Amino acid sequence: MAYFVLLSLVPLAATYWGFSTVAGVGESRQVTLRQEAGLRAALALYAEQSDRVQAQAEQVARSRPLQRALVRQDRRSLREIVARKPSLYLVGADGLRVGSAPGLVARFPVDVVAGTHRLGEVVATIPLDGRLVDRLRRGAAFASGDVLVLLEGSRIAASSPELRGRVSVSGGRSATVSLGGTPYRAFVAPALPQASTVRLAVLTRKAVVDAADARTRNRLLAGLLACLALVGVVAYLQGRAIVRHLGRFAAAARGIARGSLDERVPVRGRDEFAELGAALNDMAAQLDARLAELEAERGRAREALARIGEALTAAHDSKQLLRIVAAAAAEATSARGSRIVSADGSVVTSGDAEGEGERLILPLTASGRRFGILELVGDSFSKEQRMNAASLAAHAVVALENARLHGLVERQALVDGLTGLANRRAANEALHAEAARAERLETPLAVVLADLDGFKDVNDEHGHAVGDAVLRVFAEVLRETLRESDVAGRWGGEEFLLLLPGADADGAAQLAERVRVRLAARSIPGSPGLHVTASFGVAEYAGETNTEQLLAAADGALYRAKRAGKDRVERAEWAVY
Repeated sequence: MAYFVLLSLVPLAATYWGFSTVAGVGESRQVTLRQEAGLRAALALYAEQSDRVQAQAEQVARSRPLQRALVRQDRRSLREIVARKPSLYLVGADGLRVGSAPGLVARFPVDVVAGTHRLGEVVATIPLDGRLVDRLRRGAAFASGDVLVLLEGSRIAASSPELRGRVSVSGGRSATVSLGGTPYRAFVAPALPQASTVRLAVLTRKAVVDAADARTRNRLLAGLLACLALVGVVAYLQGRAIVRHLGRFAAAARGIARGSLDERVPVRGRDEFAELGAALNDMAAQLDARLAELEAERGRAREALARIGEALTAAHDSKQLLRIVAAAAAEATSARGSRIVSADGSVVTSGDAEGEGERLILPLTASGRRFGILELVGDSFSKEQRMNAASLAAHAVVALENARLHGLVERQALVDGLTGLANRRAANEALHAEAARAERLETPLAVVLADLDGFKDVNDEHGHAVGDAVLRVFAEVLRETLRESDVAGRWGGEEFLLLLPGADADGAAQLAERVRVRLAARSIPGSPGLHVTASFGVAEYAGETNTEQLLAAADGALYRAKRAGKDRVERAEWAVY
């Protein structure tokens, strides 16, 4: 027992060293993940506030009193409008300015347009100060020891709780920094929208991370010591059990020598192990022992068949399932070969399926759906073998039905039900995959954001059924125009995303132009004479993977296309790096 315990010390010590090393890395990673999650929540809150103030600015920009006051350059009326909205200020097209945004703010300009004339712009602002940081920290529910800071460049402009200094960490990175002689673990988010020099960051005292690491190591050490004690107890109990069982085996073997089928054959020897070996040799010659072994083997075969059935019901690849069923059926019935003719005409074979002999044919049918026919070839089939084949066929049809349903669910999760194109989730996953591949292989990649012009008017004037037909027609045009390697997805509402691997901005613009022309020439079923157009924004990817900036560039180009009169293709003003 002592030797067994000593042998256990070496792997336990190695385990402690390995797990303690991993635990230290894991604690740092856990803190980083928690910081990243908190920053995502804070950025989401900031985005909500941005949407609110921009919506407020858009509402003010559309108001007729504001437009008339800008035309007349009525400063008094403009001041009254701005006074009611302290987060806004006005800039006229001729340089007139009413209101201001002192300090560090994020600006969200909205054009004021009357007819085809631009009268100026309403600028919504979000003060980037301590009150904003406090709101974001409370709303994002950071840990009590975390400090949320607002960085202007690398300088801390505001924080909650109060903290001063500089954090020289690039966006999307995590690093250890020192502020006032205290080390912190910092994670910095990318720049805020409409405030390119301002970023959010979260700081956690490194002492907190080290304390958590120490607690993990202590728990691990206590667990390993408990395991060592358990090893000692198990070794002691197992030693006693072995001796006790050996005595019982010897007594049972001596009973078999007297002719009792419930006993075992006794054989004299120098020790209990010799007695057990002699008893096993003598039992091999007994018919009753052989019969018992055969029954046990049959039980194991039935259990193996049941396990194969359970494995079949968990799989989702129908072709692989058919191969497993063919091989398992031949093995379970001792057949020379097996063949499955599936419903689509494909054939899967195992062994000598064309040989001569008795043939056992079983249909693979579930819930009125026919998956194929299982055919087994052998010398003959016993009742038990036929039962095994029927049981396996029953498991197989359940597995095939599960695979079919799984395929349907998987397709529904990735395909837009109205257009048949990829949905937003599938398109977003494809965007990240193509961007990563473009970076790895250094190949071009272009994206196109397309938006149907006047789609709301189509719905209002012709009804949602015609609107759905417009979306389906646009999807058909995309399928007819795009290459096989391209990806088209419905990004949301009447907006679509096109991924063009291997294409630069020129090629993407040409393809978008072909789509634009074909759509404009296409009539809408159920509404003769109705034609729709679309606007397109093109952006080319280059450099480090940054899908958010790539989409923002394409969206900006689409916005320019809309402002320039719609039914046109616009490119991003620069490549995304």
